[in-house]
Amino acid sequence: MMKLDVGFVRSQFPAFDHSPAKDWAFFENAGGSYVCRQVADRLEAFMTEYKAQPYGPSWMATKAGEAMDSGYETIAGLLGTRRENLTLGPSTTANLYVLAHALRPGLAAGDEIVVTNQDHEANIGCWRRLEEFGVVIREWRVDETGELHVGDLEKLVGARTRVVCFSLSSNIVGTQNPVAEIVRVSKKHGALVVGDAVSFAPHWLPEVEASGLDFFLFSTYKTFATHLGVMWGSDEGLAKTKAQGHYFNENKPNYRLNPTGPLHAEIAALAGVTAYVDEIYGYHFSESEGSLRRRTEAVFGLIKEHEIDLTRRLLEKLEDVPGLRVVGSGTESMETRSSVVSMRCARIAPAQLARHLAGREIAVGAGHFYAVRLLEALGIDPERGVLRVSMVHYNTLEEIERLAEALVDIVAG
Repeated sequence: MMKLDVGFVRSQFPAFDHSPAKDWAFFENAGGSYVCRQVADRLEAFMTEYKAQPYGPSWMATKAGEAMDSGYETIAGLLGTRRENLTLGPSTTANLYVLAHALRPGLAAGDEIVVTNQDHEANIGCWRRLEEFGVVIREWRVDETGELHVGDLEKLVGARTRVVCFSLSSNIVGTQNPVAEIVRVSKKHGALVVGDAVSFAPHWLPEVEASGLDFFLFSTYKTFATHLGVMWGSDEGLAKTKAQGHYFNENKPNYRLNPTGPLHAEIAALAGVTAYVDEIYGYHFSESEGSLRRRTEAVFGLIKEHEIDLTRRLLEKLEDVPGLRVVGSGTESMETRSSVVSMRCARIAPAQLARHLAGREIAVGAGHFYAVRLLEALGIDPERGVLRVSMVHYNTLEEIERLAEALVDIVAG
């Protein structure tokens, strides 16, 4: 089986060419990944060569508009959809907040929205705020391991269910939730389904038109690009929203759910993601493939296999570290989890562990990561939180060995 050439992948990221970043093992990717050079080059070009109000008659404005169009087309091609179904806002949190208020006028007192207690707060809090308008919130709760079960969802949805919200992948326990089953249960009652893919998209970008979802959201700053939030809506879902932008933009698809207006340079730079996918595809595959969506699937297939190897190796290594306990599933569920591994140590606080690792040029995260409700459900103090290791495809098995050795030394000491 073809393997991802991680050395070639790393050559596409300027961070690995610059000191001191190149010497670090970077495992904070769930908080924001490194940026590939194809994106960085386009951002620099926009800022230094043709930064002007896009779509005007000048050469600079025309070029800026063309670059923005390329950014929209890139995201549409990656997801297998049309640009008219996309909103590119400042963040996923902002996009979800806007979406909740865009759907609110179609909700009546007593209508129900299902949220989980596994999600990042962005896909919980914005919906809970609608309680002040008489909306009833039903909570889909995790079990003692942090997992969600579709059988529990079936007991929650009913004739008054209007929206079901969930994360495609947990940003703490790494669980990848069964999208097709969740969609099936929700659609039996005609509910809209909102999928937060912020923790999922770095590892796999689904073909949204075939997913059954009504809204799909992720953040491009976690997928090797600029700081933006992508929100895709199905035709049916978008038809149920009320415009939230300026009144004169109500009929403009990319603008009507973006009250802040588009971030020109950040959108233009997104075209670099297509160039990055094509670079990886061209290096690994000899056959030509005309569809960006098909090339994306091929590249992410390689990514998935490499990340499974990374995650399995880390989980196996952690078994040899006394005093450390993984939060969530272990190696028995590699096909249904992402490369996010959270852990606790009885003796040393997560923040202290993270500082010790930083002293060895290993970057990890510590805290609650906006999943406070999940940690509370698991009996973990959110103020203390967990230590989180989040890997992507440019991480290496050698870095995993280095992390494991460091954890053994620190915990034993």
